[in-house]
Amino acid sequence: MHIDFRTAAALLLGLGCIAQACAQTWPAKPLGLVIPFAPGGTTDNIGRLLAQRLAEPLGQPMVVDNRPGAGGMIGADLVAKAPPDGYTLLMMTIAFAINAGMRRDLAFDPLRSFAPVTQLVSLPLMLVVHPSVPAKSVKELITLARARPGQLTYASSGHGTSPHMAAAMFTWMTRTDMIHVPYKGNAPTLSELVGGQVSMTFGIAHQFLPQVKSGRLRALAVTTAKRTGFAPELPTIAESGLAGYEISAWQGILAPAGTPPEIIGRFNREIGRILRLPDVVDRLTSEGAEPVASSAEDFGAYLKSELARWSKVGQAAGIKIE
Repeated sequence: MHIDFRTAAALLLGLGCIAQACAQTWPAKPLGLVIPFAPGGTTDNIGRLLAQRLAEPLGQPMVVDNRPGAGGMIGADLVAKAPPDGYTLLMMTIAFAINAGMRRDLAFDPLRSFAPVTQLVSLPLMLVVHPSVPAKSVKELITLARARPGQLTYASSGHGTSPHMAAAMFTWMTRTDMIHVPYKGNAPTLSELVGGQVSMTFGIAHQFLPQVKSGRLRALAVTTAKRTGFAPELPTIAESGLAGYEISAWQGILAPAGTPPEIIGRFNREIGRILRLPDVVDRLTSEGAEPVASSAEDFGAYLKSELARWSKVGQAAGIKIE
């Protein structure tokens, strides 16, 4: 087969355009943001806000595509297999690291199949108990749990969620035995805890503040490394005596592996600018979120550490996610 010079040059030009996703003309069509959870929750709300705000500077609409299921793995698999042309992003959360770090049946590699863009936000968790639980501090709760093995119960919004893993890590680090009671979402978790059907839970801090302020629940601590602006009077679990304990729910953006770095950089810059806008900060605060806007490199390193951490916690606590 003979290929003349002009044909070869055209082929090379075409390959170069594919390799760079024609970055100089990108975006030339609508973009997509896959949110691997159902509409209406915190992740969906923040994702839709981001999609709306990205449309203007990029000059193209960003269409939200909710693909719930399997702890976010269905949507993640979809993006992992998408063309790396800069037109598809994944809105992911700590659930990605938990599930991907503990499951062995994934059709994609949680690190190699994606290109990190940025960590969007961090969401502090709060440890709350029903008022009937005779513990007013983390130390008292640990003492109580050790004195009553298998009697205290902790609720979560589902198996493998951040509240579940926060409690699992707590029981593992304190060498206590508590019973996990998973519910389908945050609403029944809150309802059952307020009703006294379960002893305690971990959850997004701002979601429990009204019940804490009304006296229907008692807050003991926050799970972050430092005290949070949502409830600065509450100590961290680490400063309450459990050194090394720290967990925050978080959200971030990934693209398919191979997406041109020029496009990753553009997304990172635009998202960082958006997250610094005062009205966006106010909206995020109303969702219980604190803006982060990390570099792509820092987010990649953080994601790697989170995958390793939750794999270790899952093994130590005997948790399996199928």
